[in-house]
Amino acid sequence: MAARRRSPGLGDRFAIASSKTAMRATRRDFLASSCGLGISFFIPTRARAAAAPFEPNAFIQITADNGITLWMTRSEMGQGVRTTLAALLAEELEVDLDKVTLAQAMPGTRFKGIRLRTSGSGSGSASFIALRRAGATAREMLVNAAAERWQVAAAECRAEHGSVVHSKSARRLSYGQLSSLAAKQPVPKSPALKTAKDFRLIGKPQRHIDAPAIVTGKAVYGLDARPRGALVAVIQRCPHLDGKLKSFDAAKALAIPGVQHVVPISSGIYPGVAVVARDTWTAMKGRNALTVEWERGPQSDFASEQFIANLDTASAEDGYPIRREGDQGVFSGARDWLEATYEYPFEAHAPVEPMNCIADVRADSCEVWVPSQTPETAHQHITKLLGLQVDSIRIHTTLLGGGFGRRLFVDYVDEAVELSRGIHKPVQVVWTREDDMRNGFFHPASIEKFGATLGGGRVLAWRHKSIGSDLSMFGLPSEEEKKDPQHYAKDESPWGAFDTPYNFPALKIDYVPVDSPVPTGAWRAVEYPSRVFGRESFIDEVAHALGKDPLQFRIDLLQPGDVITLGEQKLDRSRMIRVLEIVRERSNWNHALQMPDRLAGRGLAVSSYHAGSYIAQVAEISVKHDLSDLRVHRMICVVDCGVPINPLGLEGQVESGITWGLTAALHGKIDFKDGSVQQSGYHDFQVMRIHEMPAIETHIVPSDARPGGFGEHAVPHVAPAVANAIFAATGKRIRKLPIRLQV
Repeated sequence: MAARRRSPGLGDRFAIASSKTAMRATRRDFLASSCGLGISFFIPTRARAAAAPFEPNAFIQITADNGITLWMTRSEMGQGVRTTLAALLAEELEVDLDKVTLAQAMPGTRFKGIRLRTSGSGSGSASFIALRRAGATAREMLVNAAAERWQVAAAECRAEHGSVVHSKSARRLSYGQLSSLAAKQPVPKSPALKTAKDFRLIGKPQRHIDAPAIVTGKAVYGLDARPRGALVAVIQRCPHLDGKLKSFDAAKALAIPGVQHVVPISSGIYPGVAVVARDTWTAMKGRNALTVEWERGPQSDFASEQFIANLDTASAEDGYPIRREGDQGVFSGARDWLEATYEYPFEAHAPVEPMNCIADVRADSCEVWVPSQTPETAHQHITKLLGLQVDSIRIHTTLLGGGFGRRLFVDYVDEAVELSRGIHKPVQVVWTREDDMRNGFFHPASIEKFGATLGGGRVLAWRHKSIGSDLSMFGLPSEEEKKDPQHYAKDESPWGAFDTPYNFPALKIDYVPVDSPVPTGAWRAVEYPSRVFGRESFIDEVAHALGKDPLQFRIDLLQPGDVITLGEQKLDRSRMIRVLEIVRERSNWNHALQMPDRLAGRGLAVSSYHAGSYIAQVAEISVKHDLSDLRVHRMICVVDCGVPINPLGLEGQVESGITWGLTAALHGKIDFKDGSVQQSGYHDFQVMRIHEMPAIETHIVPSDARPGGFGEHAVPHVAPAVANAIFAATGKRIRKLPIRLQV
């Protein structure tokens, strides 16, 4: 088992990335798109016979001068996906990572039918076979070319380190020398893939391939990209939900030297007025000088506090059935009924790099530079807006200074394209920190209600009712869809409720959707955080009520360690039991945690992520006796995600996910009042600081199972693990986030 430990403060690994070179959707659609279900892998029936370059498929290019370019089909936002995907290609191609150049794919003819979207932590798992097959295809064609050149059997040749070697004579030809002849070889339909014992890169720690460019300042993020002649725009957006632009006076803004245009914008989430200038500072000054009058809409008095109260009221509704197992009659009984309600607030994405986009719209073309998780969606929007041909639209996906689901929507691309078309010039739309905090999409608030019937020292029945809002980012269900009582269950939603792993004699799970005027979208781990917070907190409450050890209680409820089918998921309870057993050992669970002059305790949470990864976490915390000064000292995370493609990258994602989860547990919250977001930056939407960070231990369970993906998987466990640790230390239950002990 691989394990690493970070000293306090070092767990906050800022997720950064670099470039070496040059809807309506259901939640199942979201997962399918992220995990590559139905992925199109285009390989021509015969490679092009041209001398150079050798391009056996869309992912690989080899030139006669031995240049090897690997095309990346996912967006790099700090998760190390370019390193992961490059390793998959290079593993089968038999080249070294330091000898290749990475190029970023863009929508168009070359990548038609190949998914470029980055979401759901599924880039590595979705590409595990497809990219290896792409590399193996090229390798086999190069070996065949060498065999033809030497007039020997291909079985006598092997590929290694960017060359083909004849085993008997030790003759060697580089891939560049073979590129012309390889291009003439038939493309194999089923190239042989390497076995795990022969892996050189997969499963071995690989350093972030873009790190040198990042630390030397050469990395290009969206805000860094500015083609010659591009102007800069900031937009004054409506500060109220459902508001409209009534009028504006641009005179004072246009009087500022350098301000060139003041233009109304209607294509974003909120209507607004764009101020276009020669540079960012001038555009911001111009915006400050604007006089704008807004027409308040019917939701102008929206308040999040009242909305959450309304969610609680809505819990009286029956809702949509999600799962029904066992004798449902037991729920009408009143014996030993334990109940609890958990509250999760609205949350912001708050990436370090705010939204931005450059658009250059011409009469017959459009070129865009944007940090996006979904360049395909941007391409589709531009095609619809401008009516241009597919390959006349060029989208350069830069590095992303954080995505977290916010950059799955392209409202900021729409704004830039609308503005460039209107002023007939290239322009970069820049969101300020305040814009990003107040005018984007938000994680929806929710209420989780639980009940358990107890008897004979065990759980006889489990009830969970989740009350929340659909994600407007992907479109809301139609009136016809709402009539289907299985609408959400068929979509395996809500995540964390639908895939409740425990073996209860009777189970009843429901979902009550409540309409919200707040623009809502995918947030890191999407639907899991709130449901897992409630579920893993309540399972602790039940264990305590029954006098059971919380960890052993979970193991008992996962017996007989079987594989259960939940929709399209095959949830393996034995893998979940295993991570629990390991975390018990690694956390020293059976020995009380003690700290001088402070109350101390451990807490636990366990969950799966769409049956692909299984994670258990233990939090160690302490507080002063007056319940002040809460400190999280140590987080122990045990991960079984199948084959870990890059263990070093996996460790970084655990640390990043735990940092995100701690922010939500201890600080994060968005408040609406009078239809407006009250927070405006990191000063009032707090995130974890370096001095707050605990030591983080990552233990990777050895596995030969297919990769289950890993990016946001470590997030949902954090809040319940910390909350349960607080109870262990103080006897105080936490049922509302962010955690406030002295209330």
